[in-house]
Formats: sequence, C-alpha cells, structure tokens
Amino acid sequence: MASSDKVPVACPASSGDGKEPMGNPTKTTTAMLDKGTAMMQSMKPIRQMSLHVCSFACYSHDPGRQIEVHIYGHRVNQDFLQCAVYDSNSSKAHLIGIEYIVSEKLFESLSPEEQKLWHSHDYEIQMALLVTPRVPELVAKPELKNLAKSYGKFWCTWQIDRGDKLPLGVPSLMVSPQDVNLGRIKPELVKKRDEEHGISTESLKPSRDGICGPEKKNLVADYWVRFRKGFALDVVETDMKRTAPFP
Repeated sequence: MASSDKVPVACPASSGDGKEPMGNPTKTTTAMLDKGTAMMQSMKPIRQMSLHVCSFACYSHDPGRQIEVHIYGHRVNQDFLQCAVYDSNSSKAHLIGIEYIVSEKLFESLSPEEQKLWHSHDYEIQMALLVTPRVPELVAKPELKNLAKSYGKFWCTWQIDRGDKLPLGVPSLMVSPQDVNLGRIKPELVKKRDEEHGISTESLKPSRDGICGPEKKNLVADYWVRFRKGFALDVVETDMKRTAPFP
C-alpha cells in the first residue's frame, strides 16, 4: 500500500519533471466559463487570505529533501491561521499542501502526542529564511514577531520535487528549518529564491534582531531535532463500519 516515505508505483504521473501537471490544455470555452462563474460566485473563503510568506520546508521522514514554499494564510482569529501552500507565487503555481498555524497558547493546550506533529517558526524567521515578498521589513516586523512565537502543522499532498505530475500517494508531514545539520537549508535553494524575488537573505538578517521565539520553547515540537525520529504515513486496509450510530 502507499506510504509517504516510499516512491509511488511507476505510472505516467510519477515520471517526469513535475513542472506541468498531466492533462490537456484548458479549452477556450472552459476558460470563458471559469471567468463567468468567478464573477458571479463569492469565493469568500479564498478572499479571506491576507498573508503571504515565502520560506522553506523539509520532509519529516527525510529532512535532506528541502523545498521552497509559498504560504497564503487566512487569519481565523488572533491565535489561529489556516493556510494554502504553493510551490511558487506565479499564476501557474501548484497547490502542494496545507498548513495550520497556532499561537503558543493554543499549542500548549494540545496533547503531547499531537504536539509531536508541529514545528516552530522562530529559527527560520530569525535567519530571514521566511520572508514577506514585496512587504517592507518595517511593515512586516509586527507580524513576524507574532509568527516567531507560533507553531505550525504542514501536510504536503504533492511531492513535486520528486517529479510527480499529479499528487500521488498519501500526505507527508513537513518540518521547518532548524539550526542542526539536516535542518539547515541548502545555500543553492536560498540563492535561487533570493534571485527570483530580488532580495538578500543575508542583508535581511540584521533587521530580525529582537525577534524572539516562544516564551518557553516546547521540547516536544520539532520532535525530530531532539529524538532523531521523523514521521511517515502508511495506507492500511481496514474493515468499514457498516452500522450507523443512533442520532
């Protein structure tokens, strides 16, 4: 059965560069219909997205595999963000996962077993790996200070770095960059990102002075850093429940 840490069974969708999904080009009539319905429908959940940050993420089961991510967030309340994760900020970006972000207060209310699935954000912000494209640092700093104290749970549903032309297999748990060997982002990835967005990670680092992480860093978060164990999902067959419960 499928597993998040194994290469999927060979098929047309699993062989290629992953840059363009499988399928025929969109027909003109379909594109016109899409534009028409977009004008008539509210798209309310999507229009709530007001935050865009760019950073990097590592696979929990293989931190050496690292990807650039663009996270678009909807602030549900002061303590909770729900986000769509893309592989770029272009109009042809691939939706590769979802991330939930909670405040330190909400994170501390979770069980230890649940906390194992979450990662911290302070290191990637302090090292300017996480940036806010087109937003000046002075404007972004209050938000960066909030995010540095938060925790995230990120599920990758499309391992596009593997070359998959469609989302294959089961989701993979992702972790954030950390100041340990496997958690340090490859310089070539940072260089590529900086060139694409016209920024300098090194130049941004001094502006991150004074940004602190959670008041008391939880030792269960970033589980792999302390225990050298990652997480992978396996699909297991199970008997279906055939009897509906009483209301």
